[in-house]
Amino acid sequence: MKTDRLLGATAIAVAAMMLVFGYALQAPFAYEPVGPRAFPLIAAGMIALCGVILVLRPGEPSSESAGPIGALAALCGCLVGYALLFQPLGFVIATTIFMVPIAMIFGAKWWQGAVTGVVLAVSSYLLFDRVLEVVLPVGPFGGIV
Repeated sequence: MKTDRLLGATAIAVAAMMLVFGYALQAPFAYEPVGPRAFPLIAAGMIALCGVILVLRPGEPSSESAGPIGALAALCGCLVGYALLFQPLGFVIATTIFMVPIAMIFGAKWWQGAVTGVVLAVSSYLLFDRVLEVVLPVGPFGGIV
């Protein structure tokens, strides 16, 4: 489908920008074992892979014309909001809050998005903080997790 190829090409372009900016990240001192550029480079690689898959193997044609464009616009809005509130709210709170509308865009109920958001936020925070030793913003509640 045309929108799948468009989304795939957009994902590849975003991944290329992430690679450029992520590779340029430098830390004045080594405060994390993997460094600041590991996460953006891994994320860019995964986004590029998904983009290539969408370009090479688009989904089945559908009769919906405005649905995918509206969903993409809503997702972009959620990502902008997440980026703006990530630092002041902290990783766990921001991730939990923004999983609700994102899950609803994909057809889930609000409570499914909330449960998924809590599980994803806490488990990801523990993975990054305890295992990978990557510093994430804790937000107004400090180190409760």
